[in-house]
Amino acid sequence: MKKVVLLGLAIVLMACGGVKRTQEALNSGNYAQAINKSIKNLADNKTRKGNQAYVLLLEEGFRKYSDQEMREISFLQQDGNPANLEVIFKKYQNLKSIQNRIRPLLPLPVYEENRDARFDFRNYDQDILAVKEDLSEFLYQNATELLSNASNKFDYRKAYEDFRYLDEINPGYGDTKEMMEQAYRNGLDYVKVTVINDTQQIVPERLESELLNFNTYGLDDLWTAYHANPLNEVEYDYEMQVAFRDILISPEQVSERQIIKERQVKDGKQFLLDEEGNVVKDSLGNKIEVDRLRTVRCNFYQFTQQKTAQVNGNVNFIDLRTKQSLNSYPLSSQFIFEHVYANYDGDKRALDNDLVAMLNLAAVPFPSDEQMVYDAGEDLKARLKNIIVRHKFN
Repeated sequence: MKKVVLLGLAIVLMACGGVKRTQEALNSGNYAQAINKSIKNLADNKTRKGNQAYVLLLEEGFRKYSDQEMREISFLQQDGNPANLEVIFKKYQNLKSIQNRIRPLLPLPVYEENRDARFDFRNYDQDILAVKEDLSEFLYQNATELLSNASNKFDYRKAYEDFRYLDEINPGYGDTKEMMEQAYRNGLDYVKVTVINDTQQIVPERLESELLNFNTYGLDDLWTAYHANPLNEVEYDYEMQVAFRDILISPEQVSERQIIKERQVKDGKQFLLDEEGNVVKDSLGNKIEVDRLRTVRCNFYQFTQQKTAQVNGNVNFIDLRTKQSLNSYPLSSQFIFEHVYANYDGDKRALDNDLVAMLNLAAVPFPSDEQMVYDAGEDLKARLKNIIVRHKFN
């Protein structure tokens, strides 16, 4: 019973704390926060008496929020600066969104006053459409002018963002899609990628192809395009050189280790004898039998095949306009081939289970040097991606 009372008290205190925080948000002018907290609590159970405070807080918060937003919209409209259109547009959208979130909760009864909560809803559709049209025209003209007078890639990127936002709020507006694509192409940093092999080994074609397949890297870089096969019509800004400096492959090695194991094992039955050598009998006169134990011995031979490949190099980024090196990063990876097998001489019963399992394995062919380099390259791809993500051109 005591636990139930304590639990109920905790719930009441938590509820009071939530109401207090919501009231504080309202008193400090954070009307949207107060509205969000109230809606969240009322959506769980709008008829619960304990939630009555949230009904009144929502009613007051909505009224004050609507008044505040409409005053700010009126001021921005009187200012007449088209740069304010986006702010006005978003304010109208937010007003409509909050009304749409409250509607499913209605009616909200106020029990002590024997009435329903009152919300002065407005239809903002025409306001939104009118501002959207003005904003669309402003964005289009501004982005078009920026695109025409762009002096650097950042101007093209800013124009792209304006066209992208325009396409988001007003899809199909004029030739926005085409203009956005033009701004994007001009805002890109184009990087041609080359592989340099300064080693005495052949870099497998498969490895080179996979290293240069940037579609598999999952790069989240909107403004950088990497071309492993440079295009004649593209003026490249940078070059990324993936240079292999050393490829070291060890000789094929087989090492041997001998382990001698002994163990007592069951080897039939025998009669139990006392200290004088007489057969021991049970209470019924029957002779007692026990396991006969025998010590067995086994020589276990473990063989380890091993071969390693070490690939060393670096990634160098070059500014093709200045012909200067921007940065260089080390690139290295190691792959170790290792295979263990075994055989034995003697009684296998002396061996532990993990050693017995190894007896089922046999020697395997060593991988070729080319395969070793390719396997080392699997790790190189992850390291190369990390370098590309870390390096910033601007």
